[in-house]
Amino acid sequence: MEKGMISVDKWSEESQVYFLTHLHSDHTKGLSSKWSKGPLLCSSITAKLFPTKFPDFDLSFLQVLDIGSSYSLSLVSPTTGLEISFQVTTIDADHCPGAVMYLFRGEFGCILYTGDFRWEATSEKALLGKSMLIKALGGDKIDFLYLDNTYCNPSYSFPPREVTARQVVNIIASHPQHDVIIAINTLGKEDLLIHISRALSIKIWVWPERLQTMHLLGFHDIFTTKTSLTRVRAVPFYSFSINTLEELNTMRPTIGIMPSGLPWLVRPVDERDYSLGLSLPIFQHTTKCQETEESSSLRKFHQYIYTVPYSDHSCFDEIKEFIKLVCPLSIKGIVSSSSCSIDPLYYLSHLCGPNQVIEQTTKKFRTRKVDESLEEKHVKVVKSIAVEFKKEKNMNVGCLSVRRSRVSVLRRFRRGAKIVERSGVD
Repeated sequence: MEKGMISVDKWSEESQVYFLTHLHSDHTKGLSSKWSKGPLLCSSITAKLFPTKFPDFDLSFLQVLDIGSSYSLSLVSPTTGLEISFQVTTIDADHCPGAVMYLFRGEFGCILYTGDFRWEATSEKALLGKSMLIKALGGDKIDFLYLDNTYCNPSYSFPPREVTARQVVNIIASHPQHDVIIAINTLGKEDLLIHISRALSIKIWVWPERLQTMHLLGFHDIFTTKTSLTRVRAVPFYSFSINTLEELNTMRPTIGIMPSGLPWLVRPVDERDYSLGLSLPIFQHTTKCQETEESSSLRKFHQYIYTVPYSDHSCFDEIKEFIKLVCPLSIKGIVSSSSCSIDPLYYLSHLCGPNQVIEQTTKKFRTRKVDESLEEKHVKVVKSIAVEFKKEKNMNVGCLSVRRSRVSVLRRFRRGAKIVERSGVD
């Protein structure tokens, strides 16, 4: 597709029409209440929530696309001046309220932009999205796939969110005398909070702006801003830290729960055990039995903090199944700023068209000499980091932010990936 026609989650470029996948801040960077570049297309839920994020936005620029529906659009080619017609279909992305994928079909081919998405085999939304996508494709293949590659690494294998939600309930129920704080974003994790509320028959505290969002989404009886009505509070990521938990425990017994696919680096429970201090959890999911399924991924890295792999992004196996379904000729990852992300072609080029396989094979051949002694380098890196960590054993990790660790260093050897760290990934 020619540049200057369509932009998806890109607001600095000059285009004729703009598409928004969802309202998370990393997808709205550059978008403001003063927007006037052109029509902005999004889902109905995103449109409903839009004024809460951009209060003075001129809503005449918003055009709503119903999920599962196809729309015909006509634009003008910047190079030929001729009219180009194409279809766009919105697909439920099962990420956060209002999140969608966009399937574009026209003389330029078939392009799918996933935005952020979760592709769970057991999710009703994912199954509905799969049905929508197959119907929209009509047997055609994807020419170009823009993919959510946040966790495109075999190390990341999350359980279904329904399993992790039950695990969170078990944690809360096993601490009946404790206050509980749960870290969330300004949008997303609503299903988790609703599950907790219904399972334990309690209300959940949220901050005032979040309560407004909950009401817009139709949840009026579950959430409150009165702390006296509940011992469970959902708080913004930025207010969730080890220091905060330690201070709260000087007043009342309190535990914190971090529901995220991101492997958070925190102090080990036993601070004398420095061999665990820089370890990165690899969440493996097994279905041998329910007890194993609901306990295998639980981690407690601090006496007051639990981390659980409740993610609104697809894990590696889900990404792989998705690619097998759509059979793209080419893939490009849409995430480059996360310390977890990686070029999807590194592991999944064999599932793409022959050109992608040749290109990726050529890249690997060019770096073969570097990779020949890779394992030896891994050993040296681990040993050197272990020594450095022992020297710095008294360092203070003041908040749950991703910091450079031996694993991030190993990534650079293992994948050739540039590490640009970002907090707040879910």
